[in-house]
Amino acid sequence: MSAPDLPPKPQARADRVSLWRYMRLFRQDILSAQPARLYRAWMAEFRTPFFRSYLINQPALVDEVLKARPMDFPKSDRVGEGLRPLLGASVFLTNGAEWQRQRRIIDPAFEGGRLRDTFPAMWAAGEAAVARISPGLREVEADMSHAAADVIFRTLFTLPIEDKIATEVFHQFRAYQRTQPILNAAAFLPLPKWMPRGHRAKTRTTAKAIRALITHLTQARMDQIQAGTAPDDLATKIITTHDPETGKGFSTQEMVDQVAIFFLAGHETSASALGWALYLLARDPSWQDRLAEEAEAVLTDSPDFAVMGKLRLAREIFREALRLYPPVPMMVRETTCPERFRDRDLSKGSQIVISPWHLHRHERLWDNPDGFDPARWVTENGKTCLREAFIPFSTGTRVCTGAGFAMVEGPLLLAMLMRKWRFATIPDRVPVPVAYLTVRAKDGIWLEVSGR
Repeated sequence: MSAPDLPPKPQARADRVSLWRYMRLFRQDILSAQPARLYRAWMAEFRTPFFRSYLINQPALVDEVLKARPMDFPKSDRVGEGLRPLLGASVFLTNGAEWQRQRRIIDPAFEGGRLRDTFPAMWAAGEAAVARISPGLREVEADMSHAAADVIFRTLFTLPIEDKIATEVFHQFRAYQRTQPILNAAAFLPLPKWMPRGHRAKTRTTAKAIRALITHLTQARMDQIQAGTAPDDLATKIITTHDPETGKGFSTQEMVDQVAIFFLAGHETSASALGWALYLLARDPSWQDRLAEEAEAVLTDSPDFAVMGKLRLAREIFREALRLYPPVPMMVRETTCPERFRDRDLSKGSQIVISPWHLHRHERLWDNPDGFDPARWVTENGKTCLREAFIPFSTGTRVCTGAGFAMVEGPLLLAMLMRKWRFATIPDRVPVPVAYLTVRAKDGIWLEVSGR
């Protein structure tokens, strides 16, 4: 029997990885720097002269860190240092009481009822994405970035992507994500606070430009709220929500920080997942045709939130894309006191790496871990792993606020696209996944598009 035709993933290294190899690779592709044994290990230790890092794949340990005791394992600044020029003190980077305050203000905007309210804007962005596609050779990762940005601007600021400022933010973000790796020098070296953090000049310049544009949008919305003319969208909801404990809302600067992470989390991650989902479907015409049939049977000609309960196959396919290509491949936490994991003593300040990339493909957890199989989610193994080993949005108290939003947006846009278009792979253009801010294709995802 021939070997199964599996979707591409970076070639793991068979040997141990030294600090210096990481230092050479962190600006390129951190995924291929990992040794192959991590796809089977429950726990692995990585030593540097300055700190100890432990990757954990055992579901019970992941639950201990993310669910049972999240406040004992705050987010590590070793990752935050690389993102701070863009994200400031956003909810993605803060810890403790400050993070709790931010979530108390943000979470109400993403409650279930609000998803129904934002659905027409999401639908309009989907229709626009379908209309922008045309037959021929296309780089669909760019198309999905455009579509995901449109969703964010329509739902957050009631602006289509064609708006001048929205377009400029989108293009600046595209430039930013290709210059900013997940980790920078501060992730590996004990740099004092006064020392430069190793950000590229273009990264700093682009981050500054993005924040200036977001500041303009935020201040304009605050003026509209004062005048009583603001639309009832996510930005208005967040700006007008006050912390129930302090009675205070976000300042303009704080709101800029939050909008930056909404755009990063809601645009970058969705674009990554949608691009890979299209590629996976292009590789497997049978699943693609089944999704097209479901879309034709379920979708109406106007936005109806009830269709989301009927797009079951679209949801399973999108979930499988999130499993194989989790947009955020690694999360880093830090110990605040000595710990003992799997008979190993971890000192205070140790780095705990939780890698959806490895957990989602773990050979001791998943059946056919590297295969594309949307049907796995109805099997016993799939149901178990969905509960215990599937964390594309993290889990526990720090689960992504927009997880529910993403699980509406992704399946909806996939269904709308498949209803109109057929996608096929190009033999000499196999995308290679690499970790920028999110898991993207090194040279884009090129597909042949034709009408149905």
